[in-house]
Amino acid sequence: MSQTTATRPARSVTSSIARRVPGVARVLLGLLFLVTGLNGLLNFLPQPTEPMPDGALAFSIALAQTGYMLQLTSLAQAVAGALLVTKRYVPLALALLAPVVVNIFLFHVFLAPSGMVIAVVVSALEVYLAWTYRNSFRPMLRATA
Repeated sequence: MSQTTATRPARSVTSSIARRVPGVARVLLGLLFLVTGLNGLLNFLPQPTEPMPDGALAFSIALAQTGYMLQLTSLAQAVAGALLVTKRYVPLALALLAPVVVNIFLFHVFLAPSGMVIAVVVSALEVYLAWTYRNSFRPMLRATA
């Protein structure tokens, strides 16, 4: 066996994995938002037993007292999650989720640091997918129409 044939399978495996990473990231982020969005609307997952910090609790209560904000964000999350899972309108789904992801990250930075791990994972998936689909965002980011 020559040196070339010995290294070829490794490249093939690496490129095969690299091709699948965006799909895996898309499905993971999509499932996460689909499930949490549906849970926000239907309340089927158990509530956390650990009490929230005071600031996080006040923020959550304020959102609930609007009468619409939690339902609106839950619906947006469920729809965007479904779009990601089904690979339909992926750039639109990422754009819909961007402000939600920023809020999740900042919520955990400032109000509930115990959830930073999931906030970082969600943010990393969103940023990775936005970079992967960056060509789809270029027309939207032109200075002139």
